[in-house]
Amino acid sequence: MAEVRAEMVANVWRVLVAEGDHVDDGDTLVILESMKMEIPVLTETSGVVAKLHVAEGDVVQEDDLIAVID
Repeated sequence: MAEVRAEMVANVWRVLVAEGDHVDDGDTLVILESMKMEIPVLTETSGVVAKLHVAEGDVVQEDDLIAVID
């Protein structure tokens, strides 16, 4: 089980996966927006999205949990 966490304070602009989706190492899970810059959040492991902890429009803080990959 791997946790994907936010690296900075940002808005969740787009969610590209759903719970139950299979993802591969390097896939983009969500796109964050901060200071008009788009920041893709990538998974570093292959597996299934077990839990998604954000929705479009949410604000994440540094180290907030974004998703769990099982």
